[in-house]
Amino acid sequence: MIVGWLVASLQGIGMFFLHPVFYVSIILSLFVGYLRVKRERRGFTIRINSLFQELRQLLPIGLLIGVLLSILTIGSGVVIPFAAILLMGIFTILLSLTFQVRLLSPAYIVGLSFLTIVFLAGREIEIPIFSEAFHSLDQPVYPSLAVLLGLLLLAEGILISKGGSKQPSPNLMVSKRGQVVGTYKARKIWLLPLFIFVPGGELVAPIDWYPVFSIGELHFTPIAIPVLIGFSKTIQGSLPQIAIQAQARKVTVLAVIVTTLAVFGNWYSYLSIVAVVLAMLGRELIHYFSNMNDRKLPFYFSQSKLGVKILGVIPHTPADKMGLEMGEIIMKMNGSQVSNEHEFYGALQKNRAHCKMEVIGHNGEIRFVQRALFEGEHHELGLLFIEEGRKERSRAIL
Repeated sequence: MIVGWLVASLQGIGMFFLHPVFYVSIILSLFVGYLRVKRERRGFTIRINSLFQELRQLLPIGLLIGVLLSILTIGSGVVIPFAAILLMGIFTILLSLTFQVRLLSPAYIVGLSFLTIVFLAGREIEIPIFSEAFHSLDQPVYPSLAVLLGLLLLAEGILISKGGSKQPSPNLMVSKRGQVVGTYKARKIWLLPLFIFVPGGELVAPIDWYPVFSIGELHFTPIAIPVLIGFSKTIQGSLPQIAIQAQARKVTVLAVIVTTLAVFGNWYSYLSIVAVVLAMLGRELIHYFSNMNDRKLPFYFSQSKLGVKILGVIPHTPADKMGLEMGEIIMKMNGSQVSNEHEFYGALQKNRAHCKMEVIGHNGEIRFVQRALFEGEHHELGLLFIEEGRKERSRAIL
């Protein structure tokens, strides 16, 4: 039995690299990175982060979450009909073609797959190529699919919390009052390798009550599938990390509620439908109200009377090494009071070998930052500011 499980598991892992979603995720990551770099060059004439930033972030954290989620699904014995796996892949590819990264949420991908199965149940509809997979569906509601949705939604909340605020992209725009202000756009894509069971095959349950969330099959096959999760948010009224963490908490709370309902759906099938509909509506409402509340706030990245507000810090530059952060305000440079970008760089020229700044941190306290400057380092320290002279360029971006 052990050898059979091992062989089947290795074959299932191989399915991960044959799945088209795996290659779609790579292409989509590169395209999102290309659009970001293009926007950054228009706004600031430089590339702030590498073209491959999204591709580098695609798998590392997703791999860890995927392994933990796979342990949960295998431990509880969540069995998913093969038709649902096909539908999840199809909806992932279709939603990817819209380039609306936020639509790559399990709430939409798994939710649409679940509702499609409910719709197809009992109907004589011929599905080209995969007709056998859909004809094998023997019931309209599969509680195991709702449980999977809840677990993936929980994974989405964790991913947003841990990686959603890493290296967001700054942007310039002109407000309704005609002032140049800064915003941030966070666009993230994660790929989770998920190990699950599908009905059929040679493997049998090792104990009578396993799998728990089954679909009435005594034999099943383990396979690994790529699950693509996307997140997108534009922030204007607060620091990106604060707004993104708040949204992550809401998604996590929604995931706990959905998962709880889905588990009870194993005994009361109508609760599975309630869980799926709640997940889809809840995820959309979180997005809507989060954006609406953010728009009501004044622009956080606007010009300050206290000094020059930092819009962004380019990685691996002197400013980054000095620990300067977005949203902080530079009051003085080399002893001179500064109120705009021109005055800042004028004061910097007073001493090209060393710079000393007085900075107002996020806690409102003043701290001193200083560092020796070396030949060949970034000539502007690696800081991005909001400058009135960029108004026309900002309009061009819009």
